Amino acid sequence: MTIALAAPHPEAIAAGRRAAAAGGNALDAALAAAVMLTVVYPHQCALGGDLIALVRSPAGETTAIIAAGTAPAGIAEAAATWTEVPRQGAHSVTVPGMVAGWRSIAARGARNGLAPAFADAAAVAESGTPVSAGLARALASRADAVLADAGMRGVFAAAGAPLVAGEVLRQPALAETMLALADDADDFYRGSIARSLVSTLRAAGGTHTIADFAGYESEAGAALTRTIGEQTWHVAPPPSVGAVLIGVVTAAGDGTGSVPTGPQLVDAAIRGVHARAAALGDPRSAPVDLDVLLDLAVEAVAPPFAEPRPLGDTAAVTALDDDGWGVTIVQSVYQTFGSGLLDPDTGILLHNRGSAFSMDPDSPAVLRPGARPPHTLCPAIVEAPGVTVVAGCQGGRAQAWILSQILPDAVDPTQDLRAILARPRWVVGDRDLGQDVLTLVAEPGVASDVIARAEARGLPVVRFAGPADEAGHVQIVRLSHRVPGSASDPRADGIGTLIDDADSAAEASAT
Repeated sequence: MTIALAAPHPEAIAAGRRAAAAGGNALDAALAAAVMLTVVYPHQCALGGDLIALVRSPAGETTAIIAAGTAPAGIAEAAATWTEVPRQGAHSVTVPGMVAGWRSIAARGARNGLAPAFADAAAVAESGTPVSAGLARALASRADAVLADAGMRGVFAAAGAPLVAGEVLRQPALAETMLALADDADDFYRGSIARSLVSTLRAAGGTHTIADFAGYESEAGAALTRTIGEQTWHVAPPPSVGAVLIGVVTAAGDGTGSVPTGPQLVDAAIRGVHARAAALGDPRSAPVDLDVLLDLAVEAVAPPFAEPRPLGDTAAVTALDDDGWGVTIVQSVYQTFGSGLLDPDTGILLHNRGSAFSMDPDSPAVLRPGARPPHTLCPAIVEAPGVTVVAGCQGGRAQAWILSQILPDAVDPTQDLRAILARPRWVVGDRDLGQDVLTLVAEPGVASDVIARAEARGLPVVRFAGPADEAGHVQIVRLSHRVPGSASDPRADGIGTLIDDADSAAEASAT
């Protein structure tokens, strides 16, 4: 078996190789990488975060796994006088869905189960790992928050200042938690881990209870699928923003499956911004107009609130094997280091995805007990005759525009994946990109016709100084006429690799 694997950190790739050597398929390799990322890339994803994933079976069926956290039952009383949900702290934390999401992915067809992945990650958390360039940038950008929380400070700044690139990050409490999860993953929701997290959240003013954790379940169901020309696009349904990605690609290419031009994508992305603001939410708690998201049929509206800059919010892992298993896992703490709360007893950093709720009672993203907030996470699988492409990315609210610039070309087997990811990119946004109004922000080298179209549409244009984290960290794999390929975004610290039977045998003998 050959497995194509892409992830944003070398340690995650190494974990995937070990999973393959133990007899695993693409799901096992991706899960091992995903669990490892919570140890080595904690600014982007952690056990206390969420995930949204797509799993493709050898029969060609694609399942969406939505492990988005739910608001605690007691949140309504706490929020009675709010005008917006706090962006940091305990009230920004929904019940973390990540562990439940991994369990659901493993149940789809993984061979190894989750226990080896947890044990492998525990070993690295205990022995330590060098701080990557991306983690070092994140620590520097949020130094005040790191130093303000006792749990964060103990892990990331024990010597009095945040760790820098190359220094060793050790997480013994997280290692113990990983070993406990290897023994019983249900402990996260119904055992001592849940009790510890609830204690930390309540001490910080949260309304969370053991019942909130014990009642949590991820959602698994059919992916949202649309045909565009000869291509079949699969995304996760709301509360994921995936429908907007399909809407942008459809509108920009006139529904023919042709590769859209940059100016067409700019037009569609502007419409997508407004559609997301008007219609994205949790269909289990409020009506969501899917047609608005897919057709981008909405007048310009203001975002429900100003979202802060991501600066490293998400990590993606993608994998495909030649038996036909494929998976894209996009997992997140939302903003950099999430809520800014780390439970010292478990070593678990808690996300702040609850800050994406709206306090507008007419919004589909309205905060309600048990509701899931609108999600930026946007895994995607695209199929064409003889070709399957699996992708995911970091990029906050820009994920749909980022993937729309990449996937239409990635389906072409004659185009090199690494070259596609290295191209200059642009994004549109406002406060999430550090701008006061909707703005197009471009990396050096973005085509002049893109800039011209943005200016013609009245958008200010701002330039990144160089390749930028805000332009996304894309992880992508492709199976073209049974020939695998992979690539990891050069803006991150990752690797795209192929793992074949010889590699697995060598790994197995070494271990």
